Amino acid sequence: MAIDWNSMLMPSESILEVVIRGTIMYLGMYFILRVFRRQAGAIGIGDLLVIVVIADAAQNGMAGETHSVTEALILIVTIVVWDVFFDWLGFKSTFARRFLEPSPLLLIENGKFIDKNMRQEFLTEDDMLGYLREHGLESEKAVKQCYLESTGHFSFVLSAERSPEKEKGNEK
Repeated sequence: MAIDWNSMLMPSESILEVVIRGTIMYLGMYFILRVFRRQAGAIGIGDLLVIVVIADAAQNGMAGETHSVTEALILIVTIVVWDVFFDWLGFKSTFARRFLEPSPLLLIENGKFIDKNMRQEFLTEDDMLGYLREHGLESEKAVKQCYLESTGHFSFVLSAERSPEKEKGNEK
């Protein structure tokens, strides 16, 4: 099989058109995301989905095959508007929030792993012990409750023996 260096290395479109398309798509996406999206500490599943779909839509606008830059930007705006609408709906309606965001999942209660819930999320005890160490905890025994939040982060409620008020009292 021979390699066709000419078709592989020679652009099929004008270099200036590629630069202009890339510039318009970058600036357009930057503006759209800056206007519609807030900065948050964590990327949720909805945010990740939006990024993947936007990347595909942007590729169509930058490649130039049969899609115009305008069509790609309209598609991106449509995707972002739907994402913002679902965020707004989840904020305004507790009924809708139940469908749009997973509830926190209890993984540790009173120093004991809840195996059923850990299996549901494919988490092993070793995984959980690693997360505990990341948060400065030596074992599950120090935890009254541990939740896997809808953001994908873990939140911990320490048992009375490890509460910050108790530790401050021990320092005196």
